[in-house]
Amino acid sequence: MIKMDIIERGRGIRIMEHYNNHGQQQSENNNRKVIMWTFLLITSFMIVEVIGGFMTNSLALLSDAGHMLSDSAALGLSYVALIVGQRAVSGQKTFGYRRFEIFAAFINGLTLIAISIYIFYEAVKRFSAPPTVASTGMLIVAVLGLVVNIVAAFILNHGDNENLNVKSAFLHVIGDILGSIGAITAALLILFFQWNIADPIASIIVAVLIIFSGYRVTRDSFHILMEGAPKHLNTDKIEEKILSVKEVIKVTDLHIWSITSDFPSLTCHVSVGQDVDEQVVLRKIQTLLHDEFNVHHMTIQIVK
Repeated sequence: MIKMDIIERGRGIRIMEHYNNHGQQQSENNNRKVIMWTFLLITSFMIVEVIGGFMTNSLALLSDAGHMLSDSAALGLSYVALIVGQRAVSGQKTFGYRRFEIFAAFINGLTLIAISIYIFYEAVKRFSAPPTVASTGMLIVAVLGLVVNIVAAFILNHGDNENLNVKSAFLHVIGDILGSIGAITAALLILFFQWNIADPIASIIVAVLIIFSGYRVTRDSFHILMEGAPKHLNTDKIEEKILSVKEVIKVTDLHIWSITSDFPSLTCHVSVGQDVDEQVVLRKIQTLLHDEFNVHHMTIQIVK
C-alpha cells in the first residue's frame, strides 16, 4: 500500500511518497540474522586458525587468519550498523541512522585493503629465506577453514546481496575461501615437493585478490557517501521517461541519490501547461518511476 502526501506550495504541488516498509523490515531482520551467524562462525574458526598458523609456522595460514580477524571485526561492525540503522527517525535525523550502514561498509573495504597490503609485505620478506612449515598440520587447518568459509558463504547468500554490508561481508568470506584454497595448495606443494616458497607465494596471490574486493566495496560505499546516482538508475533515461508524459513540458533540478544501498531517492521540478491537472500528472509520474525504476521515495514539484 502506497500512501501519497500532497502539499500545496503556491502554484505548484509537491508530492512525497511514503511506502509500506514491512517487506523492507523483514529484509533487514534477515540481513541482521545472517550477519550474526556468520560473525560467530568466522570468529570461532579464526581463533583456531591463529593457533594453527603459529604451530605450523605457516604465513599462508596466519595471513588467512589475519583476514578472518578483519572479517570478524567487519562483520561485528556490520551487525552493529544494521541494528543502528533501524533506529527511528527524529527531528534532527529525518532519515534516521540508515546511512551508518554505508560508513560501516566503507570501513570494511578499507580494512580489506590494509590487511592485504600487510600480508603482501610479510610474504615478500619470506622470499629471501623461506622457513620450514609443518605441512600436514597446515593442510588440516586449511581444509577445515575451507569448509567453514563455504558454510559462511552459504549463510550470507540467504541475505540481501544488494545491501552493501551483506555484500562486503560476502566478499570478505570469498576472500577467506580463496585464502583457504591457497593454503591447501601451498601445503600440498610443501608436503610432496618440499617447496617451502609456496607458502609466501600463496599469501601474495590471496593478498592481490583481497585488495580488489576491498577496492570494490570502498568504491561503492564512497559513491553513496558522495550522493552519486545509483548505478542502476540512469538520470538521462529517467528524465526522458518523465518527458514522455504528454502533459510535461520540461524537467529541471533532477537529483537522484541513495540514503543507503537499497534506498534510492529522487527530487525534481516538472513544468506543465496552465490547464493541466497537477494531481493527475503527479500520479502518472509517480506510477512510472515506481513501476519502471523501482523508486519509492520521491519529491516532485509541479510548476506552471
